[in-house]
Amino acid sequence: MYFDIYYVILVLPTVILALIAQARVKSTFNTYSKVFNRRGMTGAQVAEAILHGAGIYDVQIMPIQGSLTDNYNPSTKVVSLSESVYGSTSIAAAGVAAHECGHAIQHHVGYAPLQFRNAIIPITQIGSRLSMPLILAGLVFTYFTSGSYAGSNFAYTLIYIGIAAFGLSVLFQVVTVPVEFNASRRALDILGSSQLLEQDEVGHAKKVLSAAAMTYVAAMAQSLAMLLRLLLIFGRGRDRR
Repeated sequence: MYFDIYYVILVLPTVILALIAQARVKSTFNTYSKVFNRRGMTGAQVAEAILHGAGIYDVQIMPIQGSLTDNYNPSTKVVSLSESVYGSTSIAAAGVAAHECGHAIQHHVGYAPLQFRNAIIPITQIGSRLSMPLILAGLVFTYFTSGSYAGSNFAYTLIYIGIAAFGLSVLFQVVTVPVEFNASRRALDILGSSQLLEQDEVGHAKKVLSAAAMTYVAAMAQSLAMLLRLLLIFGRGRDRR
């Protein structure tokens, strides 16, 4: 039986971290979704006020089904707010709506990390789809060409191309973290300076956005751990040849 020590010491801790981050963001959101902002503004109204305050009038605000499915699509210029945000007057809704508007503002001002992330999306999507099939194909070739130097070389070439393809999806995760933190910072600054929320309410919104940000940190850590695991496993495998 094969015991994957690299999974245990590298990947498993990040999986646990991701589960904790997901539980924390849901718990924090649920807590502050029951605390309503004093101005009585819905998430959609907060989003509209922020966008117009930034001089952005060509971005639509639309409801979307699901929970915590909020997003900004730069290609369609649509801020999509989930059912628990769009029509809610909670502090959590205001914070999430402001965060998505933070992305719209990033897009409007040409924030470089967001532009870079958007530019690499097509190749990262291709990489994430092809990485595992390429690695598996390489493993199959390794098994059937164990006695052939040329065949084994080709097999490891496939594996390393697969690892490189996986690395592209890791790059996306790495770039995403500063983009998300910057959107939250913009959101909190605007919520406070425009007085859409009172200062104590901004503090509560910060807790919601900080919890959400940790899910991106956990996802990045998990991807990096997986990449390192692949490099260690197949690097050792080639050294033993």
